[in-house]
Amino acid sequence: MGIFSWIILGLLAGAVAKLLLPGKDPGGLIVTTLIGIAGSFLGGWLSSKILHKSVNVHFFDLPTWISAIAGALVLLIAYRLVFGRSRD
Repeated sequence: MGIFSWIILGLLAGAVAKLLLPGKDPGGLIVTTLIGIAGSFLGGWLSSKILHKSVNVHFFDLPTWISAIAGALVLLIAYRLVFGRSRD
């Protein structure tokens, strides 16, 4: 998969991560989208390094989607923990 495919996958993974983790994000739609793109890269990299599972085979490969969504979820949770609003 090329860089353009990973960006598209990241946009979609960010949207799925947002659906799985509803609520207000401190940065809004643009930051959530960028987190989704970064998360897809992170998920793909971790999957290839830790699990030794190559994710650059096909765009519609299930492990590729799972790793991208998992990476986006991890980054979205971390972003909310660091920059989230207090619940006073």
